Amino acid sequence: MAATDIQNSGRSVARDIPVWDPLVRLIHWSVTLAILLNAVFTDPEGELHVWVGYVALGLVGLRLVWGLVGPRPARFSAFPPDPRRALRHAGALIRGERTVHLTHNPLGALMAYNIWATIGGLALTGYMMGTIPFFGVDWVEETHEILFNWLMVSVALHLLGIVFDSWRTHVPLVRAMVTGRKRVPTGAKVE
Repeated sequence: MAATDIQNSGRSVARDIPVWDPLVRLIHWSVTLAILLNAVFTDPEGELHVWVGYVALGLVGLRLVWGLVGPRPARFSAFPPDPRRALRHAGALIRGERTVHLTHNPLGALMAYNIWATIGGLALTGYMMGTIPFFGVDWVEETHEILFNWLMVSVALHLLGIVFDSWRTHVPLVRAMVTGRKRVPTGAKVE
């Protein structure tokens, strides 16, 4: 993987490592916008809400395809959903280890899959609410609300994880999701 040293007064302080390609970043920020629109700005009973939900589902579908055929850092093999690995990572955090993961750390990987699945569940229950057999059915509407609330909790945890991991590793993760390159401190252990 290509990395360039960033110079600071003639001494190397970080490596910029390409991680997220333009499509991954476009999907990430577009899904973020769709969640924000449907959570804050659209009328839950309105047609725009429905279409924004379908766009979010389409974006997640595109991301899933890209996870199979995209460049190596975008592939599922780069961040498998592995609960045992996530538990080991949590233990490493407790021990104060500062390993930098090039894509998602194991906890972040589980969160990505969780958010994608939750958006899928929201789209499914949202679609069901508009069909004759499920129109006005309480459990469908309640499930949609529960999934929405779970998505909000997940987004909050995702944001807290980004802040914590950026602080812990000294890698500006938001910058990396904008530029596609992680600035990894020299000497950092990288996985």
